[in-house]
Amino acid sequence: MFKKILIANRGEIACRVIKTARRMGIATVAVYSDADRNALHVRMADEAVHIGPSPAAQSYIVIDRIMEAIRQTGAEAVHPGYGFLSERRDFAAALEAEGVVFIGPPSPAIEAMGDKITSKKLAMEAGVSTVPGYMGLIADAAEAVRISGDIGYPVMIKASAGGGGKGMRIAWNDAEAAEGFQSSKNEAAASFGDDRIFIEKFVTQPRHIEIQVLADQHGNCVYLHERECSIQRRNQKVIEEAPSPFLDAATRKAMGEQACALAKAVGYTSAGTVEFIVDGSRNFYFLEMNTRLQVEHPVTELITGVDLVEQMIRVANGEKLPFAQKDLAINGWAMESRLYAEDPYRNFLPSIGRLTRYRPPVEGPTARGGIVRNDTGVFEGGEISMFYDPMIAKLCTWAPTRLEAIEEMRLALDTFEVEGIGHNLPFVGAVMDHPRFISGNITTAFIAEEYPDGFQGAVLDDATLRRVAACAAAMNRVAEIRRSRISGTMDNHQRRVGDHWVVSLAGQDFAVRIAADRDGSTVTFADGSGLRVASDWTPGQPLARLAVDGAPVVLKVGKIPMGFRIRHRGADLKVHVRNPRAAELARLMPEKLPPDTSKYLLCPMPGLIVKIGVEEGQEVQEGQALATVEAMKMENILRAERRGVVRKINAAPGASLKVDDIIMEFE
Repeated sequence: MFKKILIANRGEIACRVIKTARRMGIATVAVYSDADRNALHVRMADEAVHIGPSPAAQSYIVIDRIMEAIRQTGAEAVHPGYGFLSERRDFAAALEAEGVVFIGPPSPAIEAMGDKITSKKLAMEAGVSTVPGYMGLIADAAEAVRISGDIGYPVMIKASAGGGGKGMRIAWNDAEAAEGFQSSKNEAAASFGDDRIFIEKFVTQPRHIEIQVLADQHGNCVYLHERECSIQRRNQKVIEEAPSPFLDAATRKAMGEQACALAKAVGYTSAGTVEFIVDGSRNFYFLEMNTRLQVEHPVTELITGVDLVEQMIRVANGEKLPFAQKDLAINGWAMESRLYAEDPYRNFLPSIGRLTRYRPPVEGPTARGGIVRNDTGVFEGGEISMFYDPMIAKLCTWAPTRLEAIEEMRLALDTFEVEGIGHNLPFVGAVMDHPRFISGNITTAFIAEEYPDGFQGAVLDDATLRRVAACAAAMNRVAEIRRSRISGTMDNHQRRVGDHWVVSLAGQDFAVRIAADRDGSTVTFADGSGLRVASDWTPGQPLARLAVDGAPVVLKVGKIPMGFRIRHRGADLKVHVRNPRAAELARLMPEKLPPDTSKYLLCPMPGLIVKIGVEEGQEVQEGQALATVEAMKMENILRAERRGVVRKINAAPGASLKVDDIIMEFE
């Protein structure tokens, strides 16, 4: 076995590889850029080598710098993680030339699967189901209709040189095929100067399902079942689960066998993933093969008990797989939520800064028989940099059934404390409560269909609001008793804490009466119904763990005048708890309106001004580019929302701005 391996990556995946290597008794080497000098993966590794400036193009993806780190440390093998150099054939070839083992597939397999046309051709030759289509030159509308009929409706008519949705039509019958062909041809010629058109099957109700494969150097290949990755935003996966709630045993077996056939056809070894698109009738079609470890691999590990990183290392060391296909059963259900440094209330724009509070849920077995796992690469007090991917952690839960795994995830998300940056915890919390997600009726269009106007916070149902109101009333009683005891008066002159309160949240008022005893409080509502609340929460604690009628409830709590800021299940609530007279007066108070910022262009995220596209005094039109802000490897173009005249420009290219800094003002 290897004595020392280098991890050519950073963040949570580097930490993940280090954990397995440490358990196997293998020393590890981390590499780091300027921005990652104090990163968690650097702290965890046995050795660490500086490889250059913060931008990945000058450090993590510079092969010569990684090779020099290998020579310095005497590492015998390299694990590439995912991203960066993980699917670079020239990197695998450079390691081979140096006599260093690449913990991944052979370089020819990386090359074959890296080309979309070649990979589709190889998949077809290996008997893998691919999307039916016609890639040849189509002469006219009549031929387009004939080809569409042969493929079977609906079909997608696409411009060969297309992009951005231009030159693309969906046809459901002959008439639409003829009309769509001509429209696409005209649009393609105007947009790209290239009017070539091809036609392929349009997959309805698409689901993104992938098969995990593992192959050794002795001709053995197995599939470790599937992962459902349909919850995506702009092709970025957000929530994954294993197994899929949609597949049946026959489809699973067929997909797994085809994935293994493709792996064998290209001489694949190590862990890899074959991705499929699956329609509403469980017809599946090859998309691509990822020749590396996937981000979402933990859910597969949780349902199979197989450590994929360990098996990658053992395969690279020449060992045989220790199990056969018949040994790989599905045990329970696993969920994964990706925690991103993205602000869902600002259209998921990147958020950078210091993690002033970072307290993940406790990992391991839960009181309900489930499991919590959190793969992370950050720590409290650390910084989220603008230079790399915005993923902070992957929160995973396991339970015997899907509904139980969802409930474990809900509680784990409610328990996860993150402060200092914008993050998507509220959004994934809302998805876990969405009826369509709970039912398993999901497609890759789920987020676009269910959140067409973006995410503005979860809307809690009445039952959940009543639970939160009862908790707030019970917590307020504890806070009131604390205040009365520190007022400086003698015990027998303490202010009596009342029993009647009005809890206001989400536009509703709940009149309640509290009866407390040694074990908790009974909160009775105006309609006579009651909830039993028990908790050991004390004022000042940012996390309140309660039981409402015996069921666990976790609230994130902050203090506001006459109440609390409570975050729960994706909702961010201002909860006021007042005595009846104060509540009556509060209803008479005018509502404070937010300031008018319509005449300002505000920076939507912390970032660097790359370009200012206008000048002072210039008239701008709706949709015109005003400025470009760079954050987390992405350039974001800010456009005018309406016609106007630029009065003043407050920022210049090269300036580093905070959220809501004024870039320019309008007349």
